Amino acid sequence: MMRLLLTGFWVAAIALMSSYATAYWVAGGNPLGAQQTYLEGLEYKKLAPMTVPVILDGELQGYIVTQLIFTADAGTLREMSVPPDPFLIDEAFRRIYAEDRIDFRNLSRQNLAELLQVIKDRTNERIGSPIVRDLLIEEINYIKKDEMRS
Repeated sequence: MMRLLLTGFWVAAIALMSSYATAYWVAGGNPLGAQQTYLEGLEYKKLAPMTVPVILDGELQGYIVTQLIFTADAGTLREMSVPPDPFLIDEAFRRIYAEDRIDFRNLSRQNLAELLQVIKDRTNERIGSPIVRDLLIEEINYIKKDEMRS
């Protein structure tokens, strides 16, 4: 009887130790699955394409069709209750539509870099923290009014 009881305790102890060792190994060496803090990195998010009318001297000259991509910290994006996408789209539309200094018929590199920086800064200001790390242009086209299909 004593031998049977000791064998039962021995089997239970081995089962408990193997369960603990398996959990320790699966957790990556962290006892009881303790969380590691690490930098998750940046996430790239593509905004919906937008079409912005270009009006000069009270007359429609054409349209700017653009698609932007922004980068932000992946962890911060998951924690936000409202994504920054609508703020970026709104700010980009406002800046492109109201921009007087940029002649979209004759674009230069300096103008686009300045425009993207202003859009990024204003969006982060509206959100209240530096969420948007970088703003990239995937595509930008100027279509003259004459070249539009009916």
